[in-house]
Amino acid sequence: MAATEILNRADIVKAPQMRLQPQTEKPSLIGLLREDMAKLLVEKGVPERQVRMRVSQLWHWLYVRGVSDFDQMSNVSKDMREMLKEHFTVARPEIVEEQVSGDGTRKWLLRFPPRGAGRPVEIETVYIPEEGRGTLCISSQVGCTLTCSFCHTGTQKLVRNLTAEEILSQLLLARDRLGDFPERDTPQGAIVPAEGRKITNIVMMGMGEPLYNFENVKTALLIASDGDGLSLSKRRITLSTSGIVPEIYRTGEEIGVMLAISLHAVNDELRDMLVPINKKYPLKQLMEACRAYPGLSNARRITFEYVMLKDVNDSLEDAKELVKLLKGIPAKINLIPFNPWPGTNYQCSDWEQIEAFADFINQAGYASPIRTPRGRDILAACGQLKSESERMRKVDRLAFEAMMIANHGED
Repeated sequence: MAATEILNRADIVKAPQMRLQPQTEKPSLIGLLREDMAKLLVEKGVPERQVRMRVSQLWHWLYVRGVSDFDQMSNVSKDMREMLKEHFTVARPEIVEEQVSGDGTRKWLLRFPPRGAGRPVEIETVYIPEEGRGTLCISSQVGCTLTCSFCHTGTQKLVRNLTAEEILSQLLLARDRLGDFPERDTPQGAIVPAEGRKITNIVMMGMGEPLYNFENVKTALLIASDGDGLSLSKRRITLSTSGIVPEIYRTGEEIGVMLAISLHAVNDELRDMLVPINKKYPLKQLMEACRAYPGLSNARRITFEYVMLKDVNDSLEDAKELVKLLKGIPAKINLIPFNPWPGTNYQCSDWEQIEAFADFINQAGYASPIRTPRGRDILAACGQLKSESERMRKVDRLAFEAMMIANHGED
C-alpha cells in the first residue's frame, strides 16, 4: 500500500490479546534520578568507586542511544549486564493499539502494570507532526479527577497516577516508533545533534492533571531536559494545568518549564461550570500565580488555552473581558475549536465567530493563533483522550489478581 493511501485514512494496528503472566515485576531504571540509580547499584554490589561511571554509562545508553535491552549496552561488562538483567528492567510499555490519522497524527494506546489499580491500566499518547517541529502530548494520570464539562478525558474517573518511569517511557517509546534515536553504534561521548529530531517539543496535555501528580511529573521532566541525555530544552517543554495554584508556584521554582493554563472562561461563574477546580482556586488567585511565574517576558510567555464553545464563551464581550483579565501578563492565547465527542452537549463555535474573536485579541496586542484541529478522526485531538481503564471494586480486583497468579487470566 502506498504511503499516500495510508495517510488518506485512519490506520489502526491492534496488538494481539496477551495472556497475563504471574507478577514478577522488576524495578525499572528508567525514570530514576542519578542519585537514586546510584543507590540501587550500590545495593546490588557495584563498588562505590565505580558507581559514578556506571550511572554515566547507563544514562547514555538509556537516554542518548535509547536502548531497551541491557545486552545492547556493548561497553558494559558481561557480568554487569547479567546483574542488571537479573534485578532490573529497561523495557518499554506494551503497545495495545497504534493509530495513524489522515493528517499524520499518531496515537498510541499503552498498557502499564496495575500498581494498585487492580488490573493493567491503559493511557493514550499523541504525536503531532508539523512543519519544522513535532510535538508529543504526554499523559500524567490514568483518567482525571477534574470533570471539566467539555472534556472527554474528564468523563473517565481517576484510576491512578503514572510513575516517573511511565511518564518518561511515553517519550522513549515514541522516539523508538518514529526512528528518533541515533544509531545504536554511535560512540559514547559523541555529540548527537538535536537538529532533525522528529520530536522537538513535549506537552503535558494528555490524560490527567499533571500538578496532581507533581513529584512524578517533576522527576520525568527533569530527566527529559537533562543535557547529558534526552536534552530537550525547558523552553520546548510545556506543562498544562487547569489551575492548581500552589503547584504553579512550585512548577516555576522546581521545574522551570513553560506553563500553559486551561482557562476557557473569563469569569468565575462560567469557569466554575466549565472547569470545576475554579471553585477551589478562583480566577483572582490563578492570575496572581501566573503573574508571579519566574522568568516571564515577551520571549517566555504563558500560554492560555481557550476552547471555543458556541454561545457559551465566544462572544466579543468575552474577548474584551479576556484582554482585561490577562493585563500585565506576557501571554499567548491559543483558541481551540471544540472537538466533539460522543455524548457531549457542546458545539464548536462558528468559524466566522472564532476568527472575529481572534482578530479582537490580536488587535489588543496578544498573539492569538487558532489551533488547527489534529487527529479528530482517531479521537486524538484536545479533550478527546480516554482509555477504558476503570478502578475495580476490591472483591473483583482480588479475584482478578488470583487469576493472574494462577496464570489463567486474560486481558
